[in-house]
Amino acid sequence: MTKSEMVSSVAEYLTFMTATGESQVNAIYADENVWLSQKMMGQLYDIEPHTITYHLQKIFSDNELSENSVTRKFRVTADDGKNYQTKHYNLSAIIAVGYKVNSERAVQFRKWATEIIQTYTIKGFAMDDERLKNDGTRLGKKYFEEQLARIREIRLSERKFYQKITDIYATSIEAYRTK
Repeated sequence: MTKSEMVSSVAEYLTFMTATGESQVNAIYADENVWLSQKMMGQLYDIEPHTITYHLQKIFSDNELSENSVTRKFRVTADDGKNYQTKHYNLSAIIAVGYKVNSERAVQFRKWATEIIQTYTIKGFAMDDERLKNDGTRLGKKYFEEQLARIREIRLSERKFYQKITDIYATSIEAYRTK
């Protein structure tokens, strides 16, 4: 899978910089999660890495997130050609930082996230139409198949509900006829 294939609504805000013609943040996709280093988060939100460090420390000290559950080291090749083990943070940490920092890009992220949350709250679902149109495999897993299975399950429960209504109606008619 190429890095350009990692674009999805889950990580859409990670790539909005490309849409505006600015440098792209190349996230790592592993273990069904998106990972960025502090430097990459700084690029994403257009702030200095030390600001990212400050907010991450605050997030961990407030027990908003557990550092052990949101960090992982990845071997990264640096500009000098050497490989280094670099700490990366998963999507939960990236999102938490996005709600803390104050930059134009962070505001754009919060607007995007708020739109998704509002849609989910009001409609009960949020969908990435483009990913589903492309067989739901952008991040390597067949999420489209999972969504179809969930829809089938919902439809089955609807069928059971309508069957109960039909049974009640039939019972009512039978009771009315016997009087």
